[in-house]
Amino acid sequence: MKSKKRWIDAAELDAKFDAGEDITPYLDFSTARRPNLDSMRVNVDFPQWMVKALDQEADRVGVTRQSIIKVWLAERLAAAAKPVIAPRRRGKASR
Repeated sequence: MKSKKRWIDAAELDAKFDAGEDITPYLDFSTARRPNLDSMRVNVDFPQWMVKALDQEADRVGVTRQSIIKVWLAERLAAAAKPVIAPRRRGKASR
């Protein structure tokens, strides 16, 4: 009985992937990481009214307070990262 081939070179892996074959037997998921997604604890003080508003919105959506804060911050940071193109100013037309 032949054992399954575990190690292959990059060219062979690329060829299998491009052909639509399952390449998961050749991957080691035990060491896989998602870049820039390591967690870091941050403490932030919010006014009571803001915490109540966050809790109400989180309950309405069906998520935790932490989740709603993360989503809103991610949306805001994504929007801030996009370049803003100001509309062109039109000069006064001559009459």
